Amino acid sequence: MKSKTKDPGASRGRARSPEVSINSIPPADPVLRALKASAGFISGEALAAGLGLSRMAVWKRIHRLKARGYVIEGSPRLGYRLLEVPDKLLPEEIVHGLRTELLRGPLHYFDLLPSTNDRAKELAAAQAPEGTLVVAEGQSAGRGRLGRQWESPAGLGLYVSLLLRPPLPPHELPQITLTTAVAVARALERVVGVAPGIKWPNDLLLDGKKVGGILTEMETESDQIRHLVVGLGINVNNREFPEEIAETATSLALALGRPLARVPLLQAWLEEFEGLYRRFLAREFPAILKEWKHYAVTLGSQVAVRQGHATIRGLAREVALDGALLIETAPGEVVRVTSGEIVG
Repeated sequence: MKSKTKDPGASRGRARSPEVSINSIPPADPVLRALKASAGFISGEALAAGLGLSRMAVWKRIHRLKARGYVIEGSPRLGYRLLEVPDKLLPEEIVHGLRTELLRGPLHYFDLLPSTNDRAKELAAAQAPEGTLVVAEGQSAGRGRLGRQWESPAGLGLYVSLLLRPPLPPHELPQITLTTAVAVARALERVVGVAPGIKWPNDLLLDGKKVGGILTEMETESDQIRHLVVGLGINVNNREFPEEIAETATSLALALGRPLARVPLLQAWLEEFEGLYRRFLAREFPAILKEWKHYAVTLGSQVAVRQGHATIRGLAREVALDGALLIETAPGEVVRVTSGEIVG
């Protein structure tokens, strides 16, 4: 018997852009690699001779790179030089220098998707392997917590979903969500130099405002996870938000006062998550939870957790090893909360 379960945070719809799929780490485009290695102009003749290509083949590759957003200057006398790499989540940029072994693709790239999570689930049903990654420049129907829309304007944020096949029982799903949050926090500290706060169970905050969220969804069979999709949405270069969330949302660019490249953030998250995921499978979650608490902004605070029409109020005392939030509602009375939304 199969069942599907969600753990609230990132993305739905029909139409999608043409897909660019990479089934393994590809060799870098030789022309792109040569342009990146050159300190200045490199002639078309030198490119052709050095790469064993015809001048026409070099010209075609240059134009293909330009079409993907690379800014390349051409001079009849000097040749070509790379001026700018596009701030796009292009497969060739993601895999370049990526230090992972397990989380290496296949990589599926889209200009626009309804939802990266939904596409990842489709790939999972088609027996895609663990480590499959879906990235999109934008989402037309991104999902946040409890089915809410996640604003996903094209070219501004990270919208990514990762397929996992852990040999684990379904009740360990919340632990994976917490592990994912630690990986995001580590990546932001490493690349951006800021430590986000984590609001139980899966919101990432800067200056008290939401900068990112995690959505984990699984399909189970009997007492085993059949597959698990980890979705991540981060507001990177957003400068404005819809009126209904303008007071509660922020972006890395707003918080830091400068735009940021998105690919290094994605690479850092994949690298940090791979290490933590291996530790999680090795039954080291207690140590991961300890690190999660280092970033937590929930513990020690008065909270109100909404569960449907009911609200549980009290002091957030602890997060248990299974990921449950322990709330002291009255002296000596502690309630275990495994799902819901902290409001206010």
